[in-house]
Amino acid sequence: QVHLIESGGGLVQAGGSLRLSCAASGRTFSSYPMGWFRQAPGKEREFVAAIMGSGGSTYYADSVKGRFTISRDNAKNTVYLQMNSLKAEDTAVYYCAVGRPGDWSISYRGAYDYWGQGTQVTVSS
Repeated sequence: QVHLIESGGGLVQAGGSLRLSCAASGRTFSSYPMGWFRQAPGKEREFVAAIMGSGGSTYYADSVKGRFTISRDNAKNTVYLQMNSLKAEDTAVYYCAVGRPGDWSISYRGAYDYWGQGTQVTVSS
């Protein structure tokens, strides 16, 4: 059974940084795209960033480009999201997800089969 466990969320002041981690278990995901989404209160869940399998190509939403960095450690079956220069509008529950090998529609929720439980990120202004 696949499990994704996010950690690293919390409360931070605007301009600060946080690093989210997502540890996967139950299967090796080195060839799978992995992504981060977020959902603010009253809003739809939105794409944040994704990283492809072994090649490691990365993709970002325009709203986080230049501030967030996604990376992965395939030996640990873990994906990370380094978030710098945080803004109040980054406040949301952040979810990691696992996609399908060869599927490049990585900004769409429907492209992901497994999801974590989410971790809260709150940025105070």
